[in-house]
Amino acid sequence: MEYKKNFSLKELTSFKTPGFATHFFSFKKEEALTAILQRKDFEKISNHYKDILVLGKGSNILLAGDFVGVVLKNEMEAFKMIEERGDEIFIEVEAGMDWHQLVLFTIEKGWSGIENLALIPGTVGAAPVQNIGAYGVELKDVFHSLRCWHFEEKKWIRLSLEDCQFGYRDSIFKKKWKNKTIITSVRLKLSRGAKLNTGYGALTTELEKMGILEPTIKEVAEAVMNIRMAKIPSPDLIPNAGSFFKNPAISDEQFGKLKEIYPEMPFYSLPVGYKIPAGWLLETANWKGYYSNGVGCYEKQALILVNKGSASGKEILAFSEQIQQSVREKFQIELEREVNVVGNLSN
Repeated sequence: MEYKKNFSLKELTSFKTPGFATHFFSFKKEEALTAILQRKDFEKISNHYKDILVLGKGSNILLAGDFVGVVLKNEMEAFKMIEERGDEIFIEVEAGMDWHQLVLFTIEKGWSGIENLALIPGTVGAAPVQNIGAYGVELKDVFHSLRCWHFEEKKWIRLSLEDCQFGYRDSIFKKKWKNKTIITSVRLKLSRGAKLNTGYGALTTELEKMGILEPTIKEVAEAVMNIRMAKIPSPDLIPNAGSFFKNPAISDEQFGKLKEIYPEMPFYSLPVGYKIPAGWLLETANWKGYYSNGVGCYEKQALILVNKGSASGKEILAFSEQIQQSVREKFQIELEREVNVVGNLSN
């Protein structure tokens, strides 16, 4: 366990924006986390659990100022197989493990289920918070359960698939239980010999380009990585947090009106309404490749906001709000951030 006061978080978030944590703890074992939670002053320094930030890789966070409270950095990385039932494999992974490294490990073992989620930045613990998804697969498709500590109830809880209330880039951890838990492990159900999900347009095209008609698990992951590397810059080279906005869902009526104006508009049918690619909205509104004071929309994918200078979190947030206003005025569509904004905006 490590404890520091007034600790810089700049290098611990992928946007690399400045900001300090009043109190910073890191831990590698559940026992160390328990010791932190049992400190006599923990409730006081965390304002009775109201000001706690759980940090993994910091890949889906925009730090927009100092964080007045407690930052808990989860570095737990253990892995174990729980059970095998025929072709089904149940594994439990501690929340601090790098997500992409887990994907590579399962591919090596010949276990399918998360190969479409290759190269998604972040940790295993962040995956259920976002219900991460890509190329036709979401975490909920392979999720079994998770273990977490509830700060206010002061107890360990195991949540099932139904308990987590997964939606599109959404879960109970972004609604009712927002900032109230710390996930310590996630249990997944993978399989041997399952049919691979290759029906997503861009993935199908990439596999055809690779000359592969009947892909293996590894080849599906390689195709996904090819697509992602072609349009998403590495945060180590150009600070970013991946897709900044969610793909918005619109009604049938609104879709019909927009399709008349923009017949080329791409879309995905939903049970009710349609989903429109946010990247297309930004590109059509002329944001792709546009920069202001070091902040901009990446020239290969407008949905990726990048920090090419030394922009602050507030400056990136202000830039994103300009984009939201532009899309609202042009398409009458409200863009919702996928990235979580944290920190004291007044400082």
